[in-house]
Amino acid sequence: GEALLAKYMGKKKVIAETGAGQHGVALATAAAYFGLECDIYMGSVDIKKQAPNVARMKILGANVIEVTEGLQTLKEAVDAAFNAYMNEYKDAIYCIGSVVGPHPFPMIVEHFQSVIGREARGQMLDIAGELPDYVVACVGGGSNSIGIFNGFLNDKDVRLIGVEPLGKGEKLGDNAASINFGRVGELHGFKSMFLQDEEGNVADAYSVASGLDYPGVGHKHAHLNEIGRAQYLTIDDKEAIDAFFEMSRTEGIIPALESSHAVAQAIKIAKQSPSGTKILINLSGRGDKDLDFILKKIGKEY
Repeated sequence: GEALLAKYMGKKKVIAETGAGQHGVALATAAAYFGLECDIYMGSVDIKKQAPNVARMKILGANVIEVTEGLQTLKEAVDAAFNAYMNEYKDAIYCIGSVVGPHPFPMIVEHFQSVIGREARGQMLDIAGELPDYVVACVGGGSNSIGIFNGFLNDKDVRLIGVEPLGKGEKLGDNAASINFGRVGELHGFKSMFLQDEEGNVADAYSVASGLDYPGVGHKHAHLNEIGRAQYLTIDDKEAIDAFFEMSRTEGIIPALESSHAVAQAIKIAKQSPSGTKILINLSGRGDKDLDFILKKIGKEY
């Protein structure tokens, strides 16, 4: 959608950041189709962790630009992409990958992601004959989760559960749970909840999942939390990895590490719920991008 928008605006290039590489691959695919140049900014750490998606982007003709500043992950990739866009705004458009940044970026991403909620709602009615009791999705910046939540916002009996990455623990710098451990601040041109130190500086974020380690969250998620329409819980690295393997071995579906946070929380909910409870999990990505990382760094434990 964003690439089509760029084409209609007469732009020659699309610029984006990516963490897990999913957004980068999607944009590189669209750019190839529409004949646009494509620059994807990605942190050095994530380039190593998400090698399969890096290869896909390059094969599709995108320029994968390594970001070596700071923690060399998602926040720094956003920094670099915004800087590039400021220098090339006449001929390029920034296709941001989450519901963050200044207006109209969050609105654009939310609009395109809303197809997830519409389709999921229809599928639940077709398959189960009724709406779910819970909708569960992982939350970094929050694009996949706002996409599925939007399909059920007006259904008051459907509980919306966002799952933030607890990472290594509650200590500042060990997680990326912006709603649970952050406070109001500003970054990348928008106001929301951010992880911050005592002086108000945006703190480092961490998660085993490259697509979740952003130190803030989309403003609509902050609003849904404030009014109590959605609840935001946390899952740590080990719980997410355990869920990654459990879903793979019981369902034959290898989920992304990002999505595995939602799977882990859904398992917790299921254990505490009566028989017949309907839980809809949003699988925001496939885990084939994570296999190299899992096998090299984690596989020996399993």
